[in-house]
Amino acid sequence: MSTIEFNKLLVEYRNPLKYFALSLTNDSDDAQDLLQDTMYKALLYREKFSESTNLKAWLYTIMKNTFINNYRRSKKTNEIMESTKETLMSNIRSNKSFESPEALISQKDIKKEIDGLENDFKIPFQRFFDGYKYKEIADEMDLPIGTIKSRIFLARKKLSSQLKDFR
Repeated sequence: MSTIEFNKLLVEYRNPLKYFALSLTNDSDDAQDLLQDTMYKALLYREKFSESTNLKAWLYTIMKNTFINNYRRSKKTNEIMESTKETLMSNIRSNKSFESPEALISQKDIKKEIDGLENDFKIPFQRFFDGYKYKEIADEMDLPIGTIKSRIFLARKKLSSQLKDFR
């Protein structure tokens, strides 16, 4: 099979692979990433594909294995992060007496400046800071994703100029 034929078949299987990725991840952004990883690996390991086998099945296997490996990796990372977070929190609780007055004042000033933002900027900024994705914030506020990105950027810029003493 020539490279052109292989690439043509790869493009033909893009939509079925996309739907399979969506069924695995239940998130369109993650599905798109998984599809991209699968296509990349298919191109990278093209010479390992045997022409006597089913290309579609080979691609589905690459996608399934990539998904499983990513899932295991993220689960392991989350376990490490949770363990680290618990250790950090217990250290913070035991070291409360070491928190400087300057740090407390700084936190209050920063919080005051964030609270002083207009709701159009404060809400997306706070949501993003809390870990929400741009798309989730856009859906919640019923606004285009570009508007959300712009408002978060402008909120950062405004806070940066107002909090020059904390740089």
